[in-house]
Amino acid sequence: MDLAIRAEQPRDAPAISRVVEAAFGKRAEALLVELLRASSCFIPELSLVAEVDERVVGHVMITTAWLEEGADRRPIANLSPLAVAPEHQRSGVGSALMRAVTAAADARGEPLVILQGNPGYYQRFGFEWSVPLGITMDLPDWAPREAAQVLKLGAYDPTIRGHVVLPSAFEECEMGD
Repeated sequence: MDLAIRAEQPRDAPAISRVVEAAFGKRAEALLVELLRASSCFIPELSLVAEVDERVVGHVMITTAWLEEGADRRPIANLSPLAVAPEHQRSGVGSALMRAVTAAADARGEPLVILQGNPGYYQRFGFEWSVPLGITMDLPDWAPREAAQVLKLGAYDPTIRGHVVLPSAFEECEMGD
């Protein structure tokens, strides 16, 4: 398999929507990607695609979210969603996307990346439960408490604490089961 990871381009939007919808089996996550891309939270260099034979087979994005503690509000990196076309799942595409996007966030000087996801999957990349680090987030009904996760990057500062506030795009689309 000849896998290439690169920044998404505007021409990739339809292929990304197809991959995300196929990966999750519903339109909600594809709509989330579209809304995040159209928002001020979008970070173009942290929205990556995976290609096999010049065909988009995976996508991941990191956008801006915020940590609030009292009156303080600081921007943080939020990863959501990670999607791989069903026929390419379990072949290393998701892992390659995760390594590339977290390395890019680290290179930008981000102190950490947060996400809501399966702890069994994301722990292999160094993600850990966020609550012991003083970072809390509201979780969807499907998620166990350990789904609130953080990856500490090179610029991590243990005084970074607070409650995660996600971009409004998460409220604008239905993210149910």
